[in-house]
Amino acid sequence: GDLRQASACGWPQRVSMPGARALALGGSRGPGALLPGPQPAADTRPQAGPREQAAAEGTGRAMASGGAECARLQANGAGAEPEAEAGYAQEESECSSRRWGAQHVGARELAELYSPGKRLQEWISVILCFCLISFNFYSLLSYLSLDHTLSVIVGIFAGVITADFLSGLVHWGADTWGSVELPIVGKAFIRPFREHHIDPTAITRHDFIETNGDNCMLTLVPLANMAYKFVSLSPEALYQTCPWECYVFALAIFVTLTNQIHKWSHTYFGLPRWVIFLQDWHVILPRKHHRIHHVSPHETYFCITTGWLNYPLEKIGFWRCLENIIQGVTGQKPRADDMKWAQKVK
Repeated sequence: GDLRQASACGWPQRVSMPGARALALGGSRGPGALLPGPQPAADTRPQAGPREQAAAEGTGRAMASGGAECARLQANGAGAEPEAEAGYAQEESECSSRRWGAQHVGARELAELYSPGKRLQEWISVILCFCLISFNFYSLLSYLSLDHTLSVIVGIFAGVITADFLSGLVHWGADTWGSVELPIVGKAFIRPFREHHIDPTAITRHDFIETNGDNCMLTLVPLANMAYKFVSLSPEALYQTCPWECYVFALAIFVTLTNQIHKWSHTYFGLPRWVIFLQDWHVILPRKHHRIHHVSPHETYFCITTGWLNYPLEKIGFWRCLENIIQGVTGQKPRADDMKWAQKVK
């Protein structure tokens, strides 16, 4: 594990420390770690020196300190519960850094690339996806029995784990490789990942369709295949395959909801109590846990459905190993396009 602080040039640098255990116990090296600030007396973490503090303060002054997003955060933060207040304080730190915020040049350009054609694709995907989910759920209930109890529980758990891993794989791939300039996939699918790193709170301003459209599109094929089985196979065959279909259905549901869960992990006000309960018990991605990913250069904790696999994958260096292999074969540098947009100033 490691902690990141602001370097003299305004970019975070690694500070080696045995942080893996701290992270597992609930510690965070989230966005707030970018800018030095007062630490509790018991905190033994290294502090930024005068040069680093001056650089960070200069960076904050260089931004339009009132920026629309920061003003909203400050207004909403008044009178908030302590945890939410702390969360918004960290989001404000993002606004005061030249790497984050809705006023960032790169963030504005990326937001403008959201097109009417993309919106239409998202609407179609959401409508078809939820129609298939409803049909398949009703059909599954028709074939479930008590004999399936254990296998269904195992299947659902396996579906959640698989969804978490796939969310990390897709997230890592889109964060690390590719370019917004790529035909078709660039503006349609890589663009949101670039925007999110520069303006992490943008996702909280997206409506249900924009938030979930792409994930709904990803699950259309498995859900359609499941629906075809329900209308074409015999009742005996469906009874035998019911546990497997429960696995596929759980996988599809959690993949579909991954970006909604991701949005909730950036939302500090107005969340339903049941969502906060699920976050606190780590059934879905917790807010503090996800902050670890939002430390530049965004190279860890990619799983965003439940986050269960983030610590073990980081412990074995899974993502670093994949990056080294791909860089060795192709010569491409990880996250080069992400850095290009982050450094855009005009």
